[in-house]
Amino acid sequence: MSVKFEWRKKEKSLYIPKAKPELVNVPKLNYITLSGEGGPAAKEFTECIAALYPLAYAIKMQPKKLEVKPKGYYDYTVYPLEGVWDITEQAKQNFTGNINKEDLVYKLMLRQPEFVDDSFFQAMLELTKKSQAAKKRPTALLDKIAFETITEGKCIQMLHIGKYDDEVKSFNEMEAFAETEGLIRLSKVHREVYLSDFRKTAPEKLKTTLRFQVT
Repeated sequence: MSVKFEWRKKEKSLYIPKAKPELVNVPKLNYITLSGEGGPAAKEFTECIAALYPLAYAIKMQPKKLEVKPKGYYDYTVYPLEGVWDITEQAKQNFTGNINKEDLVYKLMLRQPEFVDDSFFQAMLELTKKSQAAKKRPTALLDKIAFETITEGKCIQMLHIGKYDDEVKSFNEMEAFAETEGLIRLSKVHREVYLSDFRKTAPEKLKTTLRFQVT
């Protein structure tokens, strides 16, 4: 009997850091991704999440039904939702120091195991589209999902506990840590790994891994 790969146990250094800044080297990883604009409260943000998860679960569950499984297949726990955040180019040109949530742009993503390649992704995407259509659920966003391989490289990260609006405090700590280490933040773009379900968790208890690239 094969043992399920649990990212919370096997990859704690990537996903569950301590609540203080630390250096990490993030290797090349596969993701399904979906991009959008606006803040987390926007309807489109929720719709993007709702589009990603059925595909992620198809990728996880469908191989169990196949006689010939994808090369290198293993059972695993679905990875947490992640988001890379930036602001629009126009907002950058007119930046005053305050960020309007309507100016946010994001790329939401769910990491995929090594056995997932573009061919398998496309097959599972078509399967998910048919399944969602049969359930009379919208499928337009499924056509916008991409399969990407991303390498973040050298980063600073830390666990943020609390409201999303209070993340600036943690980012200030991370930037101070970068300075003491003689490192430079590459840009204001950052990644968030959502360890808590924001629909079920009190804002002050939310756990989010924050990360940005450095050189």
